[in-house]
Amino acid sequence: MTALRNTPITLIPDAAPFAIRAERASDVVAREALLDACFGDNRHTRTCQRLRDGRAPAEGLALSVVRQGRLVGTVRLWHVSAGGKPALMLGPLAVDGTCRGLGIGAALMDHALAVARARGHGAVILLGDAPYYARFGFTAGKTGALSLPGPFERDRLLGLELREGALDGAWGMIAPTGALLLRPKALRAKRARHVVPQAA
Repeated sequence: MTALRNTPITLIPDAAPFAIRAERASDVVAREALLDACFGDNRHTRTCQRLRDGRAPAEGLALSVVRQGRLVGTVRLWHVSAGGKPALMLGPLAVDGTCRGLGIGAALMDHALAVARARGHGAVILLGDAPYYARFGFTAGKTGALSLPGPFERDRLLGLELREGALDGAWGMIAPTGALLLRPKALRAKRARHVVPQAA
């Protein structure tokens, strides 16, 4: 008869679970701090930022990762025209440096692409490291005739078709097409137009 051994299992704090959820207004400060830490102070001057300035992310595609009550990951996808072809631009994707190696980035990518596919989007484009993003199916196969509004490295412009043929014939400048964000002054003016005068 074989004796059963009762081997204790030690839980490693670094293996604590994380949750992916829709981005909330309360995430903004932590998200901005995370992006500053990952990409530096000059991140607002980068080429892909031109596609995001003044635009809202695609509906349902601004995602946060929370671990132990703290925001540790973020990704957003944005509506663009890829040389006349409707697509999404992914970025920035960021994971807190203390949480690297836990699979958060991969889980966030898988989740974002699944949501984009479920919402009927045809293609996703990004500017990133080909070896990392190849695991998710991104290649430069159909982005060679596309350009960005600023300097970029050609081999880092990658695409993924969520629907076969979605990027066929894509050429020209990638341009933002997402909903415009109202500036605070414009928002106040819009609200003022909708105020109903009260009777004295």
